[in-house]
Amino acid sequence: MSEAGNETRFLHAIEMGLGAWQWGDRVVWGYGQTHTDKDIRESFDVSLNLGVRFVDTAEVYGSGYSERLLGQFLKELDQPVLVATKYFPWPWRLTKGFIPWALKASLERLGLDSVDLYQVHWPSPLMSPETMMEGMAECVKRGWARTVGISNFGEKHMLRAYTTLGRHGIPLASNQVHYSLLNREVEKNGTLARCKELGIRLIAYSPLEKGLLTGKYSSQNPPPGLRGSQYIDLLKKLPPVINLLQEIGLKHGDKTVSQVALNWLICKGALPIPGAKSARQAELNAGGAGWRLTDEEVARLDEATDNIREYRKN
Repeated sequence: MSEAGNETRFLHAIEMGLGAWQWGDRVVWGYGQTHTDKDIRESFDVSLNLGVRFVDTAEVYGSGYSERLLGQFLKELDQPVLVATKYFPWPWRLTKGFIPWALKASLERLGLDSVDLYQVHWPSPLMSPETMMEGMAECVKRGWARTVGISNFGEKHMLRAYTTLGRHGIPLASNQVHYSLLNREVEKNGTLARCKELGIRLIAYSPLEKGLLTGKYSSQNPPPGLRGSQYIDLLKKLPPVINLLQEIGLKHGDKTVSQVALNWLICKGALPIPGAKSARQAELNAGGAGWRLTDEEVARLDEATDNIREYRKN
């Protein structure tokens, strides 16, 4: 394997990461009301102590506050942490030259010389995958990014990104997508299978479906704010899934609903990055790794959620 190829191996060795979307986000996650900087720091410390040392953030999370907060935490550490962040293709940043410039700004907020993984946050109808990857390749050549990834890319755009990076001798390290027991679109449209075929690590964001797969929400007790209105129909179909997760968890030393849901993703070959707004949530998330569901249990969960929603073709 080439030196560039070796650089992607660290992602395949990680079972669980920590998502930092909740850090500073008021609209979806209620930052300042449901959690504070103190809560975030405690969840970060617990995650690290339990072996979760891959943190995923983005320049748009909290309008840069997530990166700044992570940068503050990193200054006070004496142990290694793998850091991933993302470039967002705003309509006024549509040439490849904006991408290194954006990464430089992220590095300043993080207080780092380079990141382990730099990702394009979303594809754009105004900027081709080829142009994006030319900019990302420049980030690697400047030594500002160890590896390159994408996020929310379907199979076709992913292949274009993969091919463009290959011309520079740079592997496409990852594709970060929405993936959970309640959203299996990447299985249905072929993206997960193609990632495995090409050695691209699939990173699963919202792996607990914004709290639905923790067992604490129902039609009578929906999530607060935007999440509640987003999941009205899905909440009605949730009870049999939660019951099955509870049943399976009992067979593995009283694992929680969320831990079984996270382990299902690990068994699928994905890298889940759940967020945590408290030390307790961080502890529970970490407990989703380090063990394995049986093939039969995975199949039962597949069957229970196979038709829980409709999926579009890729």
